[in-house]
Amino acid sequence: MDGPLDYVLNLASPASPKDYMDYPVETLRVGSEGTRNLLEIALEKNAGFLLTSTSECYGDPLEHPQKETYWGNVNPIGPRSCYDESKRYAEAVTMAYHRKHGVRTTIARIFNTYGPRMNLYDGRIVPAFIDQALRNAPMTVFGTGSQTRSFCYVSDLVDGLLRLVHSDERLPVNLGNPLELTVLEFAERIKALTRATSPIVFEPLPQDDPQRRRPDITKANEVLGWAPRVGLDEGLTYTIEYFRVPV
Repeated sequence: MDGPLDYVLNLASPASPKDYMDYPVETLRVGSEGTRNLLEIALEKNAGFLLTSTSECYGDPLEHPQKETYWGNVNPIGPRSCYDESKRYAEAVTMAYHRKHGVRTTIARIFNTYGPRMNLYDGRIVPAFIDQALRNAPMTVFGTGSQTRSFCYVSDLVDGLLRLVHSDERLPVNLGNPLELTVLEFAERIKALTRATSPIVFEPLPQDDPQRRRPDITKANEVLGWAPRVGLDEGLTYTIEYFRVPV
């Protein structure tokens, strides 16, 4: 690449279970070869480097809420491992370039994020529920719906990423909203906001689906002065209105 660079931001990877299970080898290569290639560019250009990692590094966590110091409970050969392990490797190679070559690296462990412009058909909870509710179609909940998630609105996440890339913090930082609800509660919330008449139906839970997910954002608050500001109903309303209008 010609010319100087200030930062290299690595946001590349399939991120929904449907996508990365369809492309497991490609997902592993993006996290491993792709991350290393971008680190080489950052090294060559003396640029800062941001890795967008994931809460999936914690797997199906035995610690709750999850702190950055938790090493996780990940199945390294399960159907989700192509994503989980690619991101865990990406973190490892990022820290290796920092320690070996002095690259100014930053690592964000992103928890569930939502907002306008998501793919309605990639299998993730919020767009799937919104799509079904807007059509008054059955809303599909996997398992009993008792598993929990914590959803962060996209503008809050972007704010956290920008604060992180300009920081001196080299170890991973959780970015997410600590408001924790069950998947069934999310379905009911979206059904109410859309005024849908959809029935809620239940299907078997996929293998290795995490049972609980909630970030401890103490570090982000202390190091970055960051905390999410957009409430769940506010963010869901923005997202629902975007998908109400044909795009």
